Amino acid sequence: MVDSIGEIVNSIRVERALAGGETEPACVKITLGGSKGNILTREVMFELRRVLSYAVKDPNVKVIIFTGEGKHFSFGASVEEHERKHAAEMIHDFHHLILQVAELSIPVISVVSGYCLGGALELALAGSLIFADKTAFFGQPEINLGVFPPPASVLLPLKLGYARAEEPLLTGENISAPRAYEIGLITRLFATREMLLVGTDEWVQKHILAKSASSLRLAVRAERSQLIELLHTHLPRLERLYTEELMSTHDANEGIAAFLEKRQPKWNNQ
Repeated sequence: MVDSIGEIVNSIRVERALAGGETEPACVKITLGGSKGNILTREVMFELRRVLSYAVKDPNVKVIIFTGEGKHFSFGASVEEHERKHAAEMIHDFHHLILQVAELSIPVISVVSGYCLGGALELALAGSLIFADKTAFFGQPEINLGVFPPPASVLLPLKLGYARAEEPLLTGENISAPRAYEIGLITRLFATREMLLVGTDEWVQKHILAKSASSLRLAVRAERSQLIELLHTHLPRLERLYTEELMSTHDANEGIAAFLEKRQPKWNNQ
């Protein structure tokens, strides 16, 4: 538990670990949970932002690790909160979270088993590295609901290049862990979840915790300067495109409604 944060609401779990030979915790582990599929509701986004704001104030923290409770990392943001009456607030809150993760100046590693979809993949993309095991699948399924993912529209082309990013963005098809490793979406691939967890701890101990926290933060600021500038430039534009144009169309609202009602959408192409 992160003592300086106080009680954590049950949708996330926070732990701190010591680096070898140090007396102050240097690793913050955040486990997404609280629901089937570890859904990123607005409440969870608020909790994550609160935890991250405390972590960044601690000069001893050298790395933040995201993982998911159970078999999956996260199914992504709440579809109910994508409905037109909630969409503007949800998108605005989510973009604040994405910018906060991108601007932490602390290495962020997402450790993925099972599904990492939609907003969960965007959260992982906003961090530094993604480690996964062979059960992992990554995807941006928003287009299947008649909408699009604003952060991924910026982050995925930066990560993969446009040639490889456009297919998952335009088709909504999932990417298997071996394929994700092949195209550079993930940094390390492990055979099993157990090997993933052990391998991540060993990698962090060897490559991150042995380094200066202050130097790491400056290095992260330096290598992320262009990324942060692009997010600040493009996310507000895409937020307006989503809330003012997309959510005024029949098909975006139909796609969300059809998903919630567990039926096929009836598009009218408007």
